Amino acid sequence: MSFCTPAYRAVSLVPLALVLLAGGCAKSGDISVDGGVGITAVRSACPVVGVPTGTGDITLFDPPASRDASAIDVTAVITNVRSTCDDSGAEVVSNVTFDVRARRARTDGAREVTLPYFITIVRGGTQVVAKRVGAVAVRFEAGQALASTSAQGSATVNRSAATLPDSVREQLTRKRKAGDQDAAVDPLSTPEVRQAVLSASFEALVGFQLTDDQLRYNAQR
Repeated sequence: MSFCTPAYRAVSLVPLALVLLAGGCAKSGDISVDGGVGITAVRSACPVVGVPTGTGDITLFDPPASRDASAIDVTAVITNVRSTCDDSGAEVVSNVTFDVRARRARTDGAREVTLPYFITIVRGGTQVVAKRVGAVAVRFEAGQALASTSAQGSATVNRSAATLPDSVREQLTRKRKAGDQDAAVDPLSTPEVRQAVLSASFEALVGFQLTDDQLRYNAQR
C-alpha cells in the first residue's frame, strides 16, 4: 500500500514497525493555534502524536462472543507514544515509537499474541490523509502474566506540505498597536487564515485496529 503524493515520500519498513507515510512536519517557526482563540505558540517541527479516544486499549475474550469479566483472555494498552525529528534539511524526517503492554488471564505455557494496530496522519483535525494497518506480536513466557513490546516507524516529508504561506504568516505575526482598526480582531477569525493554519496542521495518531464490536465495548465500559 502506498500513499505517495508530491508532498509525501514512502520509506522502508523496520521490524515490528509501521512506517508513517504522508507525515505532517512543518517548518520550524510556523504558527500554532489552540481552539481558535488566537496565536499561542511556535509549532514544533513534527506533528503532534497521540492516541485517538477509544482506540488505546483492546480486550480479547475466550470464548470470543462472551463479554463476561470471567471470559477476559488478554488485555493490552498502547502507551508511551513519542516522536523525534530531524529538521535540519530541506526534508523533515520524523520517527514515531510506542509501547504495547499486555496482560493475560491464564499463564500456563508460553504464548504469542498478535494485535492489529494503525498509524494515521490527520490534517486539519479531521482529514485522514494516510493510514496504514500493521500487527505487533507480544510474547508471554511460561508462567508470565505481563509482557510488553515496542514498535516504531519513520517518514520523510517535504516541508511545503505543512508550511504556511508567507501572506498568512504576515497576518498572524504582524504587530498591532492599540487603537488600530484591527488591533482587537483575532486574525484566525478570518476564514482564509484559519483554513490555511488548519491545512498546515498535522497529527500522527496511533491506536489498535478494533472491530465495531470492540469499539462499542470500549465505549460502554
